[in-house]
Amino acid sequence: MKNQNDPSVDSSATQAPAANRPKIIVLDDDPTGSQTVHSCLLLLKWDVETLVLGLADDSPIFFVLTNTRSLNPKAAAAITAEVCDNLKQALAQTGVTNFLLVSRSDSTLRGHYPIETDAIAQHLGPFDAHFLTPQFFEAGRVTLDSTHYIQTVTDSGTQRTPTHDTEFAKDSVFGYSTSYLPDYVAEKTAGSLSGSPISADQVERFTLKDIRQGTLERLLALSGNRCVAVDGENQSDFDQFAQDLIAAAAQGKKFLFRSAASLLTSLANLPPQPTSAADMSRITRSPAGAIIVGSHVKKTTQQLQQLLKAPGIVGIEIDVSQLQDLSESSHRKLLKTVLDQVTQIHATGKTPAIYTSREELTFPDAHTRLVFGEAVSALLVDVVKHLPANIGFLISKGGITSNDTLSKGLALTSARLLGQVIPGVSVVKTAADHPQFANLPVVVFPGNVGDDQALALAYQRLTASQ
Repeated sequence: MKNQNDPSVDSSATQAPAANRPKIIVLDDDPTGSQTVHSCLLLLKWDVETLVLGLADDSPIFFVLTNTRSLNPKAAAAITAEVCDNLKQALAQTGVTNFLLVSRSDSTLRGHYPIETDAIAQHLGPFDAHFLTPQFFEAGRVTLDSTHYIQTVTDSGTQRTPTHDTEFAKDSVFGYSTSYLPDYVAEKTAGSLSGSPISADQVERFTLKDIRQGTLERLLALSGNRCVAVDGENQSDFDQFAQDLIAAAAQGKKFLFRSAASLLTSLANLPPQPTSAADMSRITRSPAGAIIVGSHVKKTTQQLQQLLKAPGIVGIEIDVSQLQDLSESSHRKLLKTVLDQVTQIHATGKTPAIYTSREELTFPDAHTRLVFGEAVSALLVDVVKHLPANIGFLISKGGITSNDTLSKGLALTSARLLGQVIPGVSVVKTAADHPQFANLPVVVFPGNVGDDQALALAYQRLTASQ
């Protein structure tokens, strides 16, 4: 793929989809799936009129941020169905018939699978196949021999850990016992209420050898929404696979994807991003911004520790245990405490890093955890709403946190994606007519992306020349 961080590209550059290329429609279960593309629309509403904007946009790809990973299974299914029903009308209005649908989710196999793909198939199908492509190469997420790994490179060589041996597989809401994709599919579909169980031997495997030799003939033979597990070790593997997919779509095949970000890179095939990562400070409004950290994964905590050492950063810890009674008075008291500190820090020209306490709380069941999570999110949203209007930039750390920041805290209907400030970490910008934060750069930072210095590096790049 082309280098997407070349500063020589004009800032207004976008790429209109070629007539024979499908429109890529991404239903993103949190707002971080656009982390490898740029110059496209992120839609935070999904009424027919807004979806028409996405379909009519010059970019070959657009995202609908459903935030379903933060919801319970029933609500996730309902939201997905609503988006699909509205999308069907928008497709009819615009006359778009050549498209690929992507259910974008986590690169560590967490999320409402198969609930979301079943809902999409029911409302926008039938599909000839749905593909599992959880690769996110920038973060070391690779799939080999149908097993999904987190890959790290050390002085002693490359180390691959099956994702079922990581903290992600132990997620209290989306946990799983195996990252061998055929068995993962069998495990996840066994209790599906919306679709039929899929046994491991019913999952078709596209191995690395298959991908590199070409899969067009096999793609053309798929039918009946066949589940396909796809290998991929680097971006060039998906570049080849994307060419075959587009060729098959041009011959009438209809495909659905349960995917992380890397396949989108190859499908969209965009030119370099307009503003290079190193030059992102050019678009900030001042060197004093604000940072919101909600994610609780280990990687985020390690990154936060390094950020708090950076010059110009002052930490504000939110003790979320004070919200366990879910009372309005606890919410108001904690909000005032945080905002008083934000005001004082901003007045000194420094950047407050507002983060939730790192201690992992325990809950009797997944529902209780989700309800508490909503209370924490509501507090962070209110913090965003009351930030000083003249902050220079905003960094939001965590998928659910970022969705709430964009859709509720900033009340955006859509935003234009500018590109990435570091690999896998996107920057969007509010509109010039935003009533409170006009032209504000907002960094959407996934919880589980980057090394220990990544959050500090993103902050430093936003303030580099100021």
